Amino acid sequence: MADSDPRFLAACACRPVDVTPVWFMRQAGRYMSEYRAIRKHHSILEICKSSELAAEVTITAAEKLRVDAAIIFADLLLPVEPMGMSLRFVEGEGPRIDPPLRDAASIARLRTDGAEELGFVAESIRRVVRHFSGRVPVIGFAGGPFTIASYMIEGGASRNYLHTKALFYQDAAAWAALMEKLCAVLEPYLLSQVEAGATAIQLFDSWVGCLSEADYRRFVLPYSQRLIQAVQARGVPVIYFSTGTSGMLPAMHEAGAQVLSIDWRIPLGRAWEAVRYQPAIQGNLDPIALFAPWAELRRQVEAVLDQANRRPGHIFNLGHGILPGTPVENVLAVVEHVREYSANRVAVKQDDA
Repeated sequence: MADSDPRFLAACACRPVDVTPVWFMRQAGRYMSEYRAIRKHHSILEICKSSELAAEVTITAAEKLRVDAAIIFADLLLPVEPMGMSLRFVEGEGPRIDPPLRDAASIARLRTDGAEELGFVAESIRRVVRHFSGRVPVIGFAGGPFTIASYMIEGGASRNYLHTKALFYQDAAAWAALMEKLCAVLEPYLLSQVEAGATAIQLFDSWVGCLSEADYRRFVLPYSQRLIQAVQARGVPVIYFSTGTSGMLPAMHEAGAQVLSIDWRIPLGRAWEAVRYQPAIQGNLDPIALFAPWAELRRQVEAVLDQANRRPGHIFNLGHGILPGTPVENVLAVVEHVREYSANRVAVKQDDA
């Protein structure tokens, strides 16, 4: 990467920046009136599959918030359809996959030749890249193999992941077959996003925190490493996102991503220390803090930046996505304050030197 790279990409490479870069997961969402207006006429899947609409909501959010990166509007479960499963979204419940995977025979029937059917995501990225013309980096993404598998097996969200864990405990061969099939679809899917112009990829292993470290290493880590290495071979940095993994961050770091994205359950400084400051770090404001009065919200933003302690490689973000009902004015205020406060801290560091 060149010295002229945008600050987001410079931070991914742990290079010094003028101010801390900031973007948000789910920055295009129901908290924003422009998105709600589109949702009145289109479902989530319709927006995802319309490159024009997906690009529009991606661009609108990034420009309105004035963030340092635009993450493409898509859904991490999109790959399940070309694999032969049915995906729908139920109001108030979230995604549903019918029928769920529960045995080796069902896994054996999954297709792996349909990654090209997801070409609408690459086209969305191309549209956003053309719009920003290098001014704002564009992040592509996919769900991690474990997270997608858990949705496929449970049929939706889960509290205890009973069926998922039962599968890999009772039939390790079937689990391995499922992971291989998911990687066979996810790898070309991610590479198509890179070819379309995505300058970073985020791998969402959102639910891997339900596992013990031993189970993570045995059943998940090799497949996450495979996808991360495939993207990095194209010269694009990878952000590895998870929640509830504070106790196994060194294992998460072994997946090899340049950036670890952490949630709010551990102080950012302690998390970074746990991985010996080797990757860049992303996070980690609690999304609920965006509902707080400004004095409290500002205090929490500054606490995150203080934990980063001016070390190169920090990307400010939430520990998860922006929630519906979040006051837009608070999100805008956080973006401005991150820049103002981190600029002052950088200036102090330079003066001290």
